[in-house]
Amino acid sequence: MNLKRVAIFLVAGLFIYLSLYTWNLRSGYLTRLSTYSGLDSVGMVLRPGRWLGLKGESFVDRYIELVGLKQQNDALEAKIKALRLENMTLRERAEATARVEKLLSFPEPPEWTREGARVVAHRVGPTAILETILVDRGKNSGAVEDTPVLCTEGVVGRIFRAGLTVSTVLLLTDPSSRIAVVGRNNRAEGVVYGMGSGENLVVKYVGFKSTLDPNEVLVTSGMDGVYPRGLPVARITAVKREEGTLFMDVQAEPLVDVAHLEEVLLLKRAAPQEDSRALWE
Repeated sequence: MNLKRVAIFLVAGLFIYLSLYTWNLRSGYLTRLSTYSGLDSVGMVLRPGRWLGLKGESFVDRYIELVGLKQQNDALEAKIKALRLENMTLRERAEATARVEKLLSFPEPPEWTREGARVVAHRVGPTAILETILVDRGKNSGAVEDTPVLCTEGVVGRIFRAGLTVSTVLLLTDPSSRIAVVGRNNRAEGVVYGMGSGENLVVKYVGFKSTLDPNEVLVTSGMDGVYPRGLPVARITAVKREEGTLFMDVQAEPLVDVAHLEEVLLLKRAAPQEDSRALWE
């Protein structure tokens, strides 16, 4: 019974297949349907891949563009840093030029000549044995011991030890420094003593009956044989008179900020000029 049903189904299926095959040969409908359905299936499979490909291509293009922008940005930043450094260098050079011009405009005392020098090292503070600076002038350029050193604000000190190309300058703030001074206004005489870094100067040997005013400027008197007359040294900060003493207790502050010096002037005694009449005798 089952075999008969199977046979019937097979015969019916074969009959339907032959009928459809014969019909398709005449009309071609099934062939066209399979062609279209196959293309649509292929399109459905390829369309997501094409979309992913386009997105991937767009992503790669954007990545390359971003990499190019990053490189351009890095190049611009490097250029900006170089320009900033160049601007700082030019500004520092302009400030140094202005300082040197101001320094060289300082009037030369009679019978003295001046020479500019650059500070190459500082030795200032409680750990220093001496309050000194090092300048780039030595015996080769005519610098010798006790050569006065100053800047546009006033006296810096004197050369303590001269080498061939560099010299050590003993600052006026050093405890072993002594400078003979006189009041610019009242002409009271005294001697300025250094007391160390950050400390006020002490003015000794100012007569009890002398007159000194607070803020009066002290200038070199030339009595010590080292400095020419009239160079500004310090400004009076305090004046005390005590009964029973011969001298006043006077304190002053330097006019020069020695910790920030970069350029200085060396004063040298001018060579005496021979009398032109002697050459003809």
